Amino acid sequence: MVKKTVDKETKILLQTLISAMQEKKAKNLISIDISGIENSVTNYFVICSGTSTTQVDSIYDNILKCVSEELEVKPFHREGYENSEWILIDYFDIVVHIFLEDIRNFYKLEDLWADGVIKIYEDVA
Repeated sequence: MVKKTVDKETKILLQTLISAMQEKKAKNLISIDISGIENSVTNYFVICSGTSTTQVDSIYDNILKCVSEELEVKPFHREGYENSEWILIDYFDIVVHIFLEDIRNFYKLEDLWADGVIKIYEDVA
């Protein structure tokens, strides 16, 4: 199996995303490096939870703001922001998932990609 190359820009984007999510007190924040999985659609999934639709919206808005202002990058695709239960933001090499806690527990997305390398980030108080 050949591991995809993860470039410097992707690593900077990952750190910017993590910081933006932590600023809005995202819960259970993880990244999953799936670059080593054959035929994976991206290099990373970044997943977090919010305790309310208001918090999910706030995390989403802050991600768009920070990535746009700091890196001048716009998402390729985004969906789910109309109901704020599960928002997906696609930056090609990184796909972000922002869940309401109950929705995340139901879908267990991280279990589907358990063969990736999972990094857990501490919740910010």
